[in-house]
Amino acid sequence: MGFDIARAQVSEEDVAALLDRHFELMRAQSPAESCHVLPAEDLAAADVSLFALRDQGQLLAIGAIRNFGDWGELKSMHTAQEARGRGAGKAMLTALMQEARALGLKYLNLETGSGADHLAARRLYEAAGFSECPPFGDYVADPLSVFMTRRLRVPEQQGI
Repeated sequence: MGFDIARAQVSEEDVAALLDRHFELMRAQSPAESCHVLPAEDLAAADVSLFALRDQGQLLAIGAIRNFGDWGELKSMHTAQEARGRGAGKAMLTALMQEARALGLKYLNLETGSGADHLAARRLYEAAGFSECPPFGDYVADPLSVFMTRRLRVPEQQGI
């Protein structure tokens, strides 16, 4: 597939609409105390890189990296329901991992749900080399959450 993956802004109409769908879905699947989805305005922060994946101009997926210095966190990974099964999620994850390496991040972490609704996402992350880990950052242990991490190989800096 010839997906186009590029930086996005929360102000883009189609991006805002898919972010809204993602937010509503995550809030519907988890109680508030176990739901860690970021509202769109938080995805516009300086420490967040938001990306959109399109096929022939149609938005299929979104994803973001929140930069914490040595490590990053995947946020708002979402593929539109009607686009699932086409490889968009895998392509987005690959692009986000490449971006994390370019940012010099050593680890990429994520939090996702532990239930059946998030099984496909967990399998995608496992296939990309993520493994379960303890809570990171400000997270606390929660039976409705699965925490995962992946070490990244950062290209060696050359010169001084």
